[in-house]
Amino acid sequence: MAVLLTPQIIRKLKVLFVVAAAVLLASCQRAPTQSSLGLVLERGVLKVGTLYGLTTYYTGASGPEGFEYELAKGFADYLGVKLEIFPYYSLSQSFYHLEQQNLDLLAAELTVTAQRAERFRFGPPYQQVSQKLVYKQGKIWPREVSDLTGQLVVVADSSHTDTLSQLQQQYPELNWQESSDMDSEELMEAVIAEQYDYTITDSNILALMRRRHPELAIGFTLQEPQRVAWAMNKQLDDSLFSALLDYFSTLHQSGRLAALEDKYFGHVRQFNYVDTRLFIQAVDNVLPRFRKLFEGHAGSLDWRLLAAMSYQESHWDPKAKSPTGVRGLMMLTLPTAKDLGVTSRLDAEQSIRGGSKYLQELIRRVPDRIRDPDRIWFALAAYNVGMGHLEDARVLTERQGANPDLWVDVKLRLPMLRQKKHYKTTKYGYARGDEAVTYVSNIRRYYDTLVWLEEQREKQQPQTVPESAPDDEKLQSTD
Repeated sequence: MAVLLTPQIIRKLKVLFVVAAAVLLASCQRAPTQSSLGLVLERGVLKVGTLYGLTTYYTGASGPEGFEYELAKGFADYLGVKLEIFPYYSLSQSFYHLEQQNLDLLAAELTVTAQRAERFRFGPPYQQVSQKLVYKQGKIWPREVSDLTGQLVVVADSSHTDTLSQLQQQYPELNWQESSDMDSEELMEAVIAEQYDYTITDSNILALMRRRHPELAIGFTLQEPQRVAWAMNKQLDDSLFSALLDYFSTLHQSGRLAALEDKYFGHVRQFNYVDTRLFIQAVDNVLPRFRKLFEGHAGSLDWRLLAAMSYQESHWDPKAKSPTGVRGLMMLTLPTAKDLGVTSRLDAEQSIRGGSKYLQELIRRVPDRIRDPDRIWFALAAYNVGMGHLEDARVLTERQGANPDLWVDVKLRLPMLRQKKHYKTTKYGYARGDEAVTYVSNIRRYYDTLVWLEEQREKQQPQTVPESAPDDEKLQSTD
């Protein structure tokens, strides 16, 4: 009888093989000890240290989120154990606990430097980042190290301090301060507030922050791309490291690593200062007119996604009209509007109701096996270019050996629908697929910015106490 080896069974067999090899290796040593992987499996818990931050770990509306968190959760699932996250406020704290073997590994967007490699063992690299000198837009542009005339502050124990120490040998007059109380995001906000003149940050964090603070400007690059990897204690044996190699190899081969990177960073690679500023101004000046309509007709959607989509379509202009004849806040075609029961595309409420209904219908038409957020990106692309052309791009993706269920793979094939050698082999023919890719990317950026702006407003709103509350309760609530 043939035995079907599912991906899950194969994965378990790989882990068991690594454990067996580690046990065999330990039995050949003078003083056999439990392997690092064996300890994790016996404990049933993977202990991972990280830092709070946009690219690492934070608590979102639905629970823990972050690029590093999702990678770590995937590794724990791969091993068949639970994940226990230890988020720290500083690198020095996290390094200390890793050296004391209170953690199995450290997943904190760590760049691999020579100084760090002397202290820790690094896993396989999964990203590359460069170090950028950041200043406030409108100030004097520092183009090189010798142009730095103000106060430079960087995160203590970061790779940026290592870079500055090396540069100081060439520029003896270079000086800086190190902060243990502020992270990279806070330092960039301090630069905008003109508390400091400059800071240094990694390119991936800067890309996210500029969607919120377009005034952040790049002076110059201090360090060319460096590898990013997880750190482990050097005293551990090879077993957990081997499992880590196999895990990242699986992520690469399956396309999940590329999909995860696209989820967090794929839409912020390009930055447009003017566009970002105009969007933030429109959120303040125009959005309030339509906010209740977006909220009221969002249905199963996040109203902020619907609003971001509408801004991409019409810049929240209810009278908007394109050369192709689509009109209104949600830029509906006349046939689509009729199907949705929209009698006037220029009526803001009807347009929003119709656009929301249509997008939700497209989401339902996306195959069930495609998971969020890719499911949303596919539906948005279909809203722009049509479901038929989207399916053509998915067919091309599969033909070329990539995954038709991953947006990161399909978005590379959508532009091919403009090329005769490709579109002549498809069912629906020519399409401006590159515009659909830009469309989705813009909406994702607008959405992220809008979510952040809403969070900031909620934090600034004073908390009120019900009038019926007793005096002692009122006093307690104001502490």
